Amino acid sequence: MTLSIAYSPCPNDTFVFDAWAHGRVPGAPELDVTFADIDVTNSMAERGELDVLKVSYAVLPWVLDEYALLPCGGALGRGCGPLVLTREPGTRLAGRRVAVPGERSTAYLLFRLWAAEAVPGGVGEVVVMPFHEIMPAVRDGAVDAGLVIHEARFTYRRFGLHALADMGEHWESTTGLPIPLGAIIARRSLGGPALRLLADSARASVRMAWDDPAASRPYVLAHAQEMDPAVADQHIGLYVNEFTHDLGEAGYAAVRGLLTRAAAEGLVPALGPDALDFA
Repeated sequence: MTLSIAYSPCPNDTFVFDAWAHGRVPGAPELDVTFADIDVTNSMAERGELDVLKVSYAVLPWVLDEYALLPCGGALGRGCGPLVLTREPGTRLAGRRVAVPGERSTAYLLFRLWAAEAVPGGVGEVVVMPFHEIMPAVRDGAVDAGLVIHEARFTYRRFGLHALADMGEHWESTTGLPIPLGAIIARRSLGGPALRLLADSARASVRMAWDDPAASRPYVLAHAQEMDPAVADQHIGLYVNEFTHDLGEAGYAAVRGLLTRAAAEGLVPALGPDALDFA
C-alpha cells in the first residue's frame, strides 16, 4: 500500500517523518510525499486531496467528515505559540494591515481570539502570505504587523523586529492547556485497521527519530531552506514533544477547547460530539 501524504519542509515535520518516508519503519505503508506550506495543505484537505495531510487544527471543522484526526504526529506544546511582530515596540494594531500565514491556520484562529480582547475596534486589512515572506514584509513596511510561526520565534530579531504579543502565552494563561498547532489527518475511507496502522507508523517514526537524531539530519537540512542547523535543532526541540508521540488527554482537551471556543465566537462551525473520535 502506497499512500499520498503532504507535510511541510519544516524541521519538525521532516524529523518526525524521516524514518517512515525512507522505508525504515517496519510494516509501515510506503509514502508518496508532497512538500507544501500549511495554507496549501489546508486547502488540499478541504478539497479532499491526498490520503494523509499535516494541517492546521483550525481547519478540522471543515474536513472531519472525510478525514480522521490521528492521535499522534502533529504539533502541540507549551511556549511555542505564534507571535505578532512589528517594526516598533508597542505598535497599536487597530485598523492596521496585518500579514498572516493563512485564514484557516491555527495561528490566525489564536490571533482572532486574542485580538477580540486586545484590539478594540479590530485590525484593518488581513493579508495572507507564505510564512517565510512575513518577516521581510514587516521589516520593509509592506504590512504593519505580521503573525509568524515556526522558526520565526528564534530569528525575528535578525530582521530588527519586536514581539508585540505571544498568542500561545495568551492561550496558555487563559486556558491552562497546551497550544494546538498542527494535526495529522487521514482519510476515514481507509478504514479502521489502516488508520491504526498509520498511527502506529507515525509513533514508530517519532521514536526512531528520537533514538537516532543524526539519521534524520540530512533530510531535515535538505528541506529547511537556508536555516541555520542550530535553529533547526531549536525548532525540533520545541515542536516535537510528548504530544507528537501521543495527544493524550491534555492534547485532546486542548484541541476541543480551541475549537469549542472558536465556535462560540462564530469563527468556525461547531464540531459534532464524535468528530474527534479515532478509529
